Amino acid sequence: MAKRSYPLSNVYGLLEPGPVVLLTTAHKGKANVMTMSWHTMMEFEPPLVGCIVSNRDFSFAALKATRQCVLNIPVAEMAAQVVDCGNSSGRNVDKFTTFGLTPVPASLVEAPLIAECYANLECRVIDTRLVNRYNFFVLEVLKAWIDPARKDPHTLHHRGKGVFAVSGETIKLPSKMK
Repeated sequence: MAKRSYPLSNVYGLLEPGPVVLLTTAHKGKANVMTMSWHTMMEFEPPLVGCIVSNRDFSFAALKATRQCVLNIPVAEMAAQVVDCGNSSGRNVDKFTTFGLTPVPASLVEAPLIAECYANLECRVIDTRLVNRYNFFVLEVLKAWIDPARKDPHTLHHRGKGVFAVSGETIKLPSKMK
C-alpha cells in the first residue's frame, strides 16, 4: 500500500461531520442567512451542537448578541442557493430576497426558519467560553421541525474548495443503541 502526504489545509474535507446547514439569525430588525459546514453533535438529550462562526462573518455579531439562531438543513436541490448564500455577505445582500428563500417565524427564537429546507432546528447559545479563542459556539436545540413530505432527503456535505458530496444510499445495520 503506497500512501502519499496530504496537505493539512485539506484535512477538513476528510473529516466533514455532517450536512451543510443554513444558519439564520435576526438582530436589530434584520434577518440573515449564513452557509455553514463546521458543526458537530456534542450531546443527544438535550441535543447540543457545537459550531464555528467566524468573527469575520456578518452573522457572528448577531449570534453573539442575541444568543439565538436556527440551523436549517437544505436538500441537494438547493445547492445553488446554499453556495450563493456562502459566497455573499449579509452586510450587502438580503439573502432571503436575492436567493429566493422564504423566512417563516420560529416558535421559540427570533431567527426565522427557512421554508424550503427539509429540517429546521431552533437553537439558543448555551456556552460561549470558546468563542473568543476559537469562534466556537455551543447550541442547545430547543425545537426541531421536519417536512414529512420528504421521505428520502438528500443533503449536501462540504468536501472543501467548492466540492460537495450528496448523501445517497442508506443502509441499516444491527444496533444496540436505543
